[in-house]
Amino acid sequence: MKLSVIIPCYNLEDYILPCLDSVLTQHLDAPFEVLVADDASTDQSPARLTEYAEKWRQQTNNGQVSLKLFLREKNLGLRQNLQKMLNQAQGQYIAYLDGDDLALPGKLAAQVAYLDQQAGCSICYHESRCFDSDSGEARGLYSRDFYNARYVPERANLSHLIRYGTFLQASAVMFRRHAGLDGLLDPQCRIIVDYPMHVANAGELGGTIDRLPEVLGKYRLHDSSFGAQTARNLARREEVLGELLRTCERSAEWSVPPEVIEAGKAHFRFAAALYFLRQGAEDQFLSTMTESAEGECFFDERHRWAFAHRLEPQRVKQRFFPQERIEA
Repeated sequence: MKLSVIIPCYNLEDYILPCLDSVLTQHLDAPFEVLVADDASTDQSPARLTEYAEKWRQQTNNGQVSLKLFLREKNLGLRQNLQKMLNQAQGQYIAYLDGDDLALPGKLAAQVAYLDQQAGCSICYHESRCFDSDSGEARGLYSRDFYNARYVPERANLSHLIRYGTFLQASAVMFRRHAGLDGLLDPQCRIIVDYPMHVANAGELGGTIDRLPEVLGKYRLHDSSFGAQTARNLARREEVLGELLRTCERSAEWSVPPEVIEAGKAHFRFAAALYFLRQGAEDQFLSTMTESAEGECFFDERHRWAFAHRLEPQRVKQRFFPQERIEA
């Protein structure tokens, strides 16, 4: 089997079928499988998936693409659901897709061809267009507009991933199969799954993390997405920070230098501090910004400036979020 596409689903009744359509209509000059696993959704996702899969099997007879549907009897959470899918995947290459995102024509063929041609590349990802789910309005490009894009080369590696965060959009990723897939995902990361997965894959595989400049996917923005949920919940953002810091520390297993790990942790604390400031949680901003400079390790000049002015939160807010009104 050349490729496995794994698509987790939980309460995505409005989005999962367009996602599947966008993948199953792709052309690839080799057999590939699409695994979709519903994690005991409480909406109509299981019924819609069951009906869709049955129609697919009745209408598709070429044998080039196989659709495998898994309906979990109890909710496992994204990490366990995804780990089971990784264990079940048979492909030489594995692509991940969130069940609310869309693949654009040519995505799978372009990434498979790239991995076939570039033996030193372990993970490849493409540019993704962000769009508002309600209006359909484009909201920029994920990797181009990533806040640390200036530091990320076209051919990156694990150290870049630790230093600069998730510069690759989850649904844009394809990676090579490896012996460490079983137990790949950290059981202590309950919320964040994509970043620890990228780090573990890069660590197990070695090699490079390469960017394809073509826009080959669409990243859906909506109120129940991960980012939207985190934006509404300070405690959730605190937990996310802890998981990001743990992932940085875990990278020592793959010989990432201590100074890179410390720079990565400083970066994630700096980013979290700005999040708290933007949400009006000035006490959390101050404490997190203070922790971010432990050992006088600064991520970059933005971090150094924000730390120096941490006792002037409104001034920091005006610099980093100038488009937002500053209350007197």
